[in-house]
Amino acid sequence: MELGVYTFGDIPSDPSTGMPGTAGAQLANTMEWIRLADDSGLDWFGIGEHHRPEYSITSPAIILAAAATATKRIRLSSAVTVLSTEDPVRVFQQFATIDLLSNGRVELAAGRGSFIESFPLFGANLADYDELYEEKLALLLEINANERVTWRGKFRPPLDDALILPRPLTGKLDIWIATGGNPESSMRAGYLGLPVNYAIIGGYPEQFAPLAALYRESGRKAGHAASDLRVAVSGPGFIAPTSQEAKDTFFPYWKRSMAKIAAERGFTAPSRLGYDSQTAKRGAIFAGSPNEVADKILTLHSHLGHDRQALQMDWSGMPHDLVMRSIELLATEVLPQVRAELEG
Repeated sequence: MELGVYTFGDIPSDPSTGMPGTAGAQLANTMEWIRLADDSGLDWFGIGEHHRPEYSITSPAIILAAAATATKRIRLSSAVTVLSTEDPVRVFQQFATIDLLSNGRVELAAGRGSFIESFPLFGANLADYDELYEEKLALLLEINANERVTWRGKFRPPLDDALILPRPLTGKLDIWIATGGNPESSMRAGYLGLPVNYAIIGGYPEQFAPLAALYRESGRKAGHAASDLRVAVSGPGFIAPTSQEAKDTFFPYWKRSMAKIAAERGFTAPSRLGYDSQTAKRGAIFAGSPNEVADKILTLHSHLGHDRQALQMDWSGMPHDLVMRSIELLATEVLPQVRAELEG
């Protein structure tokens, strides 16, 4: 199994004044995390996309390009690219370029996004939410399969024998479908033979087992090899030397982020009781000691059989030094346990 880390570049606030930090400082921190993940032996680092004031990353491709030249072995990915409000031609060109810079270490995770700010920002109509994604994904896959493309669609000018360059190192990008978890997305990914990433930030991750099974069955029926049908899980997590330290440290940062989302969407306000249930063995928050987090990953693997687990550690601008320590513990203490158990 692969283990990794992802970030949206959450901008921290000064605990004494409440004043926000700077995007530039957080981007510098992000590059340090990526280098540490690479040096310490983690498998994957993901860069997310948001267009809100509390996040510093709006263009994953730029950060991934910088990371490509600053790392040697780790796989790099968007987490996710909001494909609905992007031009698939330009997205392909950007990620193909990063793939060449990284000597074939890049992935592209295509998703709809968890927020909608990019729609008005780039002139997209929310009424076209589903159609935009489906059409742009189809075009992206067509470009990935063919150097020259002739194409007609609803949301962008046509392409007539267009030459799309550059091409990735192996000729094709490694494209994933990113989803919050619905049957249609699982079946689509399986039918297309694309790997799938489930973002699980609450509830009980084991409940995604039927979706993973549906995904694999859809892929099998479409004639795809089992090796092509990979499953990743991403969600919140934080590691400290002891379980109590990890849970107590992560809670206020998790609560701040979730309280903002709850207020915007009319959800129930987050509480410590709810948080404690989510950090328990079956919950979606992987906050704990190295042994505890390793056990949770292995327990989830027994339900999903997933190939990758990725943790977002910097919720609401968790202090840089604590994120660095958490990344190191994931690499040096959690990863060896998981590998020893699964690879025997």
